[in-house]
Amino acid sequence: MITAAADGSALGNPGPAGWAWYVDDDCWAAGGWPRATNNQGELQAVLELFRATAHLDDELLVLCDSQYVINTVTKWMAGWKRKGWKKADGKPVLNLELIQELDAAIVGRRYRFEWVRGHVGHELNEAADERARAAATAYQQKKPVPSGPGWTKGVATDASPAGSPNAHVETSASVPVETGVDATSAHDDRSPADATLFDFEDPTADWLTLSVELTTDEHTRLVERAREAGVSPRSSCAG
Repeated sequence: MITAAADGSALGNPGPAGWAWYVDDDCWAAGGWPRATNNQGELQAVLELFRATAHLDDELLVLCDSQYVINTVTKWMAGWKRKGWKKADGKPVLNLELIQELDAAIVGRRYRFEWVRGHVGHELNEAADERARAAATAYQQKKPVPSGPGWTKGVATDASPAGSPNAHVETSASVPVETGVDATSAHDDRSPADATLFDFEDPTADWLTLSVELTTDEHTRLVERAREAGVSPRSSCAG
């Protein structure tokens, strides 16, 4: 089981905002926006945690101090979806884009949430909160955002933060209050050579065995392609 804390922070709510997930000092990530809400930061933190662990089969235990996020995923989201993403009163669901992305990210995953009270000294929660607030503060002060190493468990030791799966993710524009986030994660900016990576076949062979040593960037692209195809990375490699 993977145990990780996820937290968000907003200075002004709305205001400069940050998100972070944290496993340990060697495995964490953070990001944010010039203007967003605390709830958006909380949602983004959980979303990025699921994205960072998409290539794993382990159960994910998410420690979260936001009952809004926990209830969104475990109680409300299915009903909103059935109602065309409307609440019980018929009003649109707030933060819809983020929630829809989270709805897609949890498909096929084994996970559970555990609520922890914030700001009472819980080690993992405090570490996530500290990093989320640092990201928000960086946006407030217009300084580089401490984005963290990303997911490092099982990743090659020479992987840099920029090349790690789910390295720093942020939006390119301010986020209107409680209307969602244009999270950038699905852009395909591969070169033509990269686009053909793994697109090979030998029509004369009954079976092809290939051993490939991947860079972290190539692994990340493979995971993204598997997710887009609706299969696990393991299945996409086997097929």
